[in-house]
Amino acid sequence: MMNYTNPCRLRAGLLLVFTAVHLSAASAASPSELTTIAERSAFTRTGRYDEVEKLCAAFAARWPDKARCFEFGRSPEDRPLLAVAVSDDGVLDPESVRAHQRPVVLFQGGIHAGEIDGKDAGFIALRELLEGRENRGALMRATVLFVPVFNVDGHERFGAWNRPNQRGPVEMGWRVTAQNLNLNRDYTKADAPEMRALLGLLNAWDPILYADLHVTDGAELREDLSVEVEPGDGWDLELGHTGHALRDEVLARLQRKGFHALPFYPEFVGADDPQSGLAADVRSPRFSLSYWATRNRFGALVETHSWQEYPRRVAATRETIHAMVELTARDGAKWLGAARAADERARLLGGKPVALSFRNTDAVRTVELRGYEYTREPSSVSGQPWIRYDSTRPTVWRLPLRYEVQPALTVTAPATGYFVPGAHAAWMSEKLALHGVEFQHVIAPQPASVVQTFRADQTTTAAETFEGRSLMTVDGAWRDEKRDIGPGALFVPIAQPKARLVMSLLEPQAPDSFVSWGYFSAAFERKEYMENYVTEAVARQMLSQDPALKAEFERRLREDAAFAGNPDARLEFFYRRHPSWDERYGLYPVYRK
Repeated sequence: MMNYTNPCRLRAGLLLVFTAVHLSAASAASPSELTTIAERSAFTRTGRYDEVEKLCAAFAARWPDKARCFEFGRSPEDRPLLAVAVSDDGVLDPESVRAHQRPVVLFQGGIHAGEIDGKDAGFIALRELLEGRENRGALMRATVLFVPVFNVDGHERFGAWNRPNQRGPVEMGWRVTAQNLNLNRDYTKADAPEMRALLGLLNAWDPILYADLHVTDGAELREDLSVEVEPGDGWDLELGHTGHALRDEVLARLQRKGFHALPFYPEFVGADDPQSGLAADVRSPRFSLSYWATRNRFGALVETHSWQEYPRRVAATRETIHAMVELTARDGAKWLGAARAADERARLLGGKPVALSFRNTDAVRTVELRGYEYTREPSSVSGQPWIRYDSTRPTVWRLPLRYEVQPALTVTAPATGYFVPGAHAAWMSEKLALHGVEFQHVIAPQPASVVQTFRADQTTTAAETFEGRSLMTVDGAWRDEKRDIGPGALFVPIAQPKARLVMSLLEPQAPDSFVSWGYFSAAFERKEYMENYVTEAVARQMLSQDPALKAEFERRLREDAAFAGNPDARLEFFYRRHPSWDERYGLYPVYRK
């Protein structure tokens, strides 16, 4: 049966987990300024954000030549966004990183502030690294950057039931920001001040590996965590071979340490139905994992499982951090070389097909998942099937996994790049700069330039807003056309390392493009009209003056019953062919060359 007692209840046996995995000798020591509230409370509680501020400063004071605490932005509620950089040889700023060609691994906690394992695990892991009790010598070959809490305002919306199906800590933060934005949906649109600050951090440090630390929810499982890395199944597939090897080595270390780790996110295809199986996935770049992969660097999604108790989840996250630091120190130089090669491949994508979204094929294999016996029966409450897990009867499920991924949307890259007309250059230049995308300002006018334009044949706007925006999908195609390119326009070359990100932002049908997020909605709105009585008179004049148009109209009446029976469509037939028709209606105001 599912347990509906306080989700922060601890099983006594699990308190021994940290001893079993050698979490920290300091855990049993008297409290100090370098230990966390989680440790001092036997992992029943997590601290508020003032603890992050104190620990960040304490690390820098204890190791002034090896640890640096710094602010990289402010939240909407004016809290500092803090990061800790650590290395054994003082490579603690972006300039030193570049001078030493040092691989950087960035660990990020609390993007969803209720999922706070990463904050406590990160501070413990950093302390062990600096004390030389884990991965001795690694900090001479790699610099570690740690953002304890990304969603700092959400972190301070503290409560006991903010994660109702998560076992511990007693209280935790809230999923979204003070502006009610989910930061892990914001990487491409970058609406949140926190995200804009983080993109600046990423641009400055350019970590070869960016690990986003989460806690999943969902079914009551006995799995400890999942670790996914991209590029792997998507984006630059040659770089993906290295991404898969990285992931597999992290999983192997976790298994050796006694944790059950999965290479895919354990979400059922059908809600609350284990027999519906699971599916591997390549997410769109609104998410951290794929966003960083579009930039030819490794993004990692680490998801401990909410039904495990807090001590074990923190232990699993800490072990993942140490595994990734060890691998970055050992292989980071090779990863940097592989990333530079991917950058060069990206520069050559002009005129080539590029995958911008992905889907599963029907290929299936059977996997084992550690769960519990369960029943599914009709619910008198909801009227739908109700799944009931029996946590006293552990079992192993054998479930289908849709393991294969293939492109769902492939677009041929422009030969040279994109033009953004001056009307949109101001806000677009700000967004592109946030992403570190290269662009140029057009100085001399280019009248009647032959470009490709995209005109929407159909647009669909979602019925409800998502992340504060009205999502839009467009149907249409790129066609050759002559357009004036005026001074003040932007030119965004495709021959740049971030070419996949450029296409993800500027291709109108890409799932996280500026079009999809509604930035260009006004371009697809009809602004001018011809009254019906005017169109009636204009139509008669056009029919009398243009025999070819008259023949086309009569053919449509004969062959298209829907058209013939729709007075508005019949009148619009003439309006669209009249000089008063808005030739920009449906025109996406970004061109390709």
